[in-house]
Amino acid sequence: MRKILGYILFTLVAVSCSTKKDTFRLEGTFKGFNQGELYIYELNGSHQLDTISVSKGEFRYEIPLDAPATFVLVFPNFSELPVFGTSGTKVEITADASHLKETKIKGTKENEQMTAFRLKTREQTLPEVAQAATQYIKENATSPVAFYLFQKYFLQVPNPDYQKVGELAETLRRANPNRSDIAVLIRQLPGLKALKVKGKLPSFTGMDIQGRSVSSADLNASANIVSVWATWNYESHNVQRQLHSMQTRFGSDRLKIISICMDAGVKTCQDWVKRDSIPWSNICDGKMWESPIIQKTGLSYVPDVIITDSQGTIVLRTRSTQEIVRQIEEMLIKTD
Repeated sequence: MRKILGYILFTLVAVSCSTKKDTFRLEGTFKGFNQGELYIYELNGSHQLDTISVSKGEFRYEIPLDAPATFVLVFPNFSELPVFGTSGTKVEITADASHLKETKIKGTKENEQMTAFRLKTREQTLPEVAQAATQYIKENATSPVAFYLFQKYFLQVPNPDYQKVGELAETLRRANPNRSDIAVLIRQLPGLKALKVKGKLPSFTGMDIQGRSVSSADLNASANIVSVWATWNYESHNVQRQLHSMQTRFGSDRLKIISICMDAGVKTCQDWVKRDSIPWSNICDGKMWESPIIQKTGLSYVPDVIITDSQGTIVLRTRSTQEIVRQIEEMLIKTD
């Protein structure tokens, strides 16, 4: 994969107008960023990870879209920004690398509401942002912005308040009775609650992409990892690379890993695993969030990493590569 140019200051201005009714489009101009690439992916994996080329400070990206989708745009400094796509629309993005918190997106109601939320909360503390997100979710429960805020500020955090998670999930379910992803999430809540530090990793079995039987019983080393990733998620690629580096450093007898790929296509997963020379077992059944192993374990987002000791006790759940390195070093260096 082509690499993003690192840490480049830029200004992005995209021009909004009508587009084809079956596509979604981004257009922009970069000040101080003449040539390079951005990454873009869709949160639920309906669209594969893709690149947006920037040439002479300008870019244009258009994608077929037959249903609303939440995309994540990855900028050259690796910061991420949600973009809500709707068929037949085109959005305007205005950003400055020195003031990324002030990035503005307009062209659709959802993107304008998300911009308003970010601007309103950009100087607030995390508890204050969570309070503002709660209010937004309750007042705009049918908006895709509400589900994004729910995931970001309540579910994908180190120590979720599952009482609060359950209350907000029920709010979303009542407002969106036909959304299967919300129904799946509610079914996962009992498993999610069990995935806490000092709790036990739920037992599971599966078949990896090489046809080998895999189970939680295999995770009996001094340090063990269950990692959720997807080829369409840029952040999870970094996690996989870091895990590879850590296992190379400490050895597969001391650090055991099982990864679960959330791709809808098993072949795509197989190709990526082969290309990146990932040596440990990868499970991919093509069922994404409906996968029995996901239902069993309660894992809920991409990336997601659980670290356990030799007895299956959870010592950390995170999506941060820095926290993964710190925890593995703490567990393995002290045993040298």
